[in-house]
Amino acid sequence: MKRTWTIIGVDDVPASFKWYQALLGLPATVPGHRDFGQILDADGTVLLCLHQWGAHEHPTLTRRDHATPGNGLLLFFRVDDLAESLLRARALVAALEVEPRVNPNTGTTEFALRDPDGYYVMVSAA
Repeated sequence: MKRTWTIIGVDDVPASFKWYQALLGLPATVPGHRDFGQILDADGTVLLCLHQWGAHEHPTLTRRDHATPGNGLLLFFRVDDLAESLLRARALVAALEVEPRVNPNTGTTEFALRDPDGYYVMVSAA
């Protein structure tokens, strides 16, 4: 098995860590480091990595003002509990980017919102 670890640049790793755990209905934990954290599923699968802008001198994560967060990136999560995910999402943002709808290409219900750093997050029924 091979897996991709998606890493996004964020302003505040602990705050973004808490936000994604709330959205995905995961138990509240703290990131391993102030400048890096891994959002893990119940089985330990890495769902998303959060990296502090400018930490560790990675060339694509140097500064927020070098790129628009989310440009060319769509964070797409498939969940087993779409109705509960929607309730959690509504508690996290003032408005959704896309209200729940059936995607004609996949036939699944989905909705979209923006995370605290402006990334576009799509949540879809599994």
